[in-house]
Amino acid sequence: MNETTTTLTSTSATGQGLLAGKVAFVTGAGRGIGAAAARLFAREGAAVVLAARTETQLKTVTEEIRAAGGTADHVVCDLADAASVRAAVDRVVDLHGRLDAAFNNAATIVPPGPMDRVAEEDFDRVYAVNLRGTWLAMAAEVAAIRATAGTGAIVNNSSVGSWGANPELPVYGALKRAVNSLTESAAVTYGPEGIRVNAVAPGTTLTEMIREWEHDSPGVVERLGAMTPLRRAAEPAEIAEAAAWLLSDRASFVTGAVLRVDGGIRV
Repeated sequence: MNETTTTLTSTSATGQGLLAGKVAFVTGAGRGIGAAAARLFAREGAAVVLAARTETQLKTVTEEIRAAGGTADHVVCDLADAASVRAAVDRVVDLHGRLDAAFNNAATIVPPGPMDRVAEEDFDRVYAVNLRGTWLAMAAEVAAIRATAGTGAIVNNSSVGSWGANPELPVYGALKRAVNSLTESAAVTYGPEGIRVNAVAPGTTLTEMIREWEHDSPGVVERLGAMTPLRRAAEPAEIAEAAAWLLSDRASFVTGAVLRVDGGIRV
């Protein structure tokens, strides 16, 4: 914690961070990759607005960033609720007068198992958050960027499980593949306006979601690690680093990409 705090304060003070001067919106920011991204984006100089459903988690991360010298606010947001999504993005503009960058990270998962054993209510829930919620967020973010900053960047969080067969998480994989398609289509649509849209596709990452999967399928983390050339899982901060680069001006000629951040795994 002390090391992170020092880095945050130093980067913010110098104004030389990867995202210096930008206003960034992060969904699913209360924990896991989203929380790591919020901390990193602030360290890299962005004013960050965190969004998630659980306010206690949001407050904790927001206070950590502020204590470290970063600029952060939070807004409670349910990605399954269109009005909530629009209100969250509007809040960013109310706070900072603009939106430059957005990381659509929030997602949920279904219990692992064959497609015919997925409950209809689980399918509907994952669809509402992982695909419909991402679509709603992108639409609101494009409108906000267009109306304020004029140009900007969006990164969606996909998954290595979006490629090929995914028999253990078939619905999750299918909807993440749809996120890839939305990403690529949006890149073509909004590129002429100077709005870049990309995605990151994480491999095994040590988040609460993977721990839930491990609970339901003991040994899955070890098995996936054995299939990964780097022979380990990622830390959430490692995925956040890729998202930060894609949102930054250093990736100014990158759009429509789904960047694998997976340790080389091929599943």
